[in-house]
Amino acid sequence: MGKFGRESRMGDDVSARANGACRPDYNGPLEYALSADGAGAKSFCEGAPRQRTTVSVPHIWPIAATLLVLLLPGCASRPEVGALLANYQLSEGSKNHTILVATSRARDLRPGTYFSGERSPSLNYATLTVGVPPTHVPGQIEWPSRAPGDAMTDFVVRDAAYLESERAFVKALNAQLAMRSPGRRKVFVFIHGYNTMFAEGLYRFTQIVDDANAPGVPVLFTWASRGHLTDYVYDSNSATAARDELEHTLRSVFASNAEEVNILAHSMGNWVTVEALRQIKISANKPPISKLGAVILAAPDIDIDVFKSEMRRFGKPRKPFFIVVSRDDKALRFSDFIAGGKERLGAYTNDAELTALGAVVIDMTDVKANDPSNHAKFAQLAEIAPEMRRVLEGGVAPPEQSTKGQVTSASVIEGLNAPIRIIRAAQ
Repeated sequence: MGKFGRESRMGDDVSARANGACRPDYNGPLEYALSADGAGAKSFCEGAPRQRTTVSVPHIWPIAATLLVLLLPGCASRPEVGALLANYQLSEGSKNHTILVATSRARDLRPGTYFSGERSPSLNYATLTVGVPPTHVPGQIEWPSRAPGDAMTDFVVRDAAYLESERAFVKALNAQLAMRSPGRRKVFVFIHGYNTMFAEGLYRFTQIVDDANAPGVPVLFTWASRGHLTDYVYDSNSATAARDELEHTLRSVFASNAEEVNILAHSMGNWVTVEALRQIKISANKPPISKLGAVILAAPDIDIDVFKSEMRRFGKPRKPFFIVVSRDDKALRFSDFIAGGKERLGAYTNDAELTALGAVVIDMTDVKANDPSNHAKFAQLAEIAPEMRRVLEGGVAPPEQSTKGQVTSASVIEGLNAPIRIIRAAQ
């Protein structure tokens, strides 16, 4: 059989699997229904044709991407151009959060947009104040139906401005830190994942900050994701290209007046984060790394073998990394599929192996997600942040031994209407 005959059969196979998943009687996983954080994605099967489609292209990912283009309906609710127009409406009971932004995205000068999904040759900076409505439900983002939204019911932008230099960014950061008393001068850095527009990353981070009542100054590092399902390869390359920019940003934050720097990364953002931390760790010019607090890797879209390699070079961290996993994550299942069947860290099942690398595993498999892909469960953790902190700082249940002989300790948090397991290496 010739080359194109094999490719045609490969296209038949992917198409048949996709269309099979869209049958009314299908009860299996929807690998094709994915979104970085569930902020507007619709199921792959909505409106999907029921006939088989034959596609002849060189690689399996372009086949899947072509199918997504043909079969995914448009999603008009995604916050694109003008989604962040300022709202000056008075709203009693709303809470405002000032988010400092460092980004490898290019500026987008269209009103209410600020940054596009294209890459910038240098870092850009901004500060935005976001209002959270008094009717806010933990774990959710109350999206405006149209900009600038209603401050009583929606997330809205209150104020925004570009910062013209790194010096201006650090000055703004130190000004925010100075408003806090000694001992509370912390920074909370968030790195979003794949298929995330600027507004989505901004509002998701604001939701987490508000729900967790996070004490640190919020800093959003946003890399050049185009926010389209079919741009997985572009996003992956953008994430890789952003490693140096994130390293530079973290060095700036470490050099600030912060007493502690905590980091939360989601999905593909974990690849950028672990690589940036690895680069810092093995460099000759180390920042005051003692300031590093919690590092939370949520639903990490990282090849498990790559992560093990990174951690071997990084060495066992002084403080454990927290890895948030869910074994029903459909987005990671799709990533696994297009990566040749290699498990992703966020769905890895060998807890003992991860704890041996210096991680604490937070297993959210039993938690019902607010998004159809089960990929944004991490955002719900903010609702129970105080309980989570107490358990992480406190004791754990007696040790248990895995089938491979490693010993772990486990605790259970009863929250979000389901048990959340916390597994760490036994002392």
